[in-house]
Amino acid sequence: MATALPHTADDTAPEPAPQRPVPARRRRRRRTLLGAGAALLALLAGYTGWTNTHPVRLEASIEIEASPDEVWQVLTDLAAYPRWNPFITSTKVTSDGGRLEVGATLRNVMHDRTGDTVFEPELLAVEPGRELRWIGKMGPGWIADGEHRFVIEETGDHRVRLTQSESFTGVAVPFFASQLRSGTLPQFRAMNAALARRVAQTRSG
Repeated sequence: MATALPHTADDTAPEPAPQRPVPARRRRRRRTLLGAGAALLALLAGYTGWTNTHPVRLEASIEIEASPDEVWQVLTDLAAYPRWNPFITSTKVTSDGGRLEVGATLRNVMHDRTGDTVFEPELLAVEPGRELRWIGKMGPGWIADGEHRFVIEETGDHRVRLTQSESFTGVAVPFFASQLRSGTLPQFRAMNAALARRVAQTRSG
């Protein structure tokens, strides 16, 4: 009688299915999307660079019968701001030491027709009788920056010109340029006029 051979499994693995080529239409779509993404990134980079080289600048000046030191004393008497300043209604040095010096941080409450806004700028220049300057940033620094500056210039015998200005840069600034000119610039003028009155009151005792 014949003996049946034992059944053995086939050890040969099936061959993988051949890779189907990516259709030409899909390749074209992928290249189009990549090209559009690169163009968008280049456009955003160019726009960001443009906004940082074309600032929106506000400026207002006033002539004051006083010495540079008298104007400086009122400008840097931060504790007195709530009593006379219609624009920067409150300010104080919040960094260690509490001194008005380069690198120090302020906490400013600034008022305009839209209400109050709090900024924490860094002092860039503190030159008695000449210049006070700080920079405030919104976000990481490329969204909106504002460099605020007070310059005191002697124009004659016991007479000075006080110029308050700010340069705004960043990708968000062009969208608010009209609002800055119509809402913030009048507050520059209001503060300048109030400061001149405060100097006169201080001088008269």
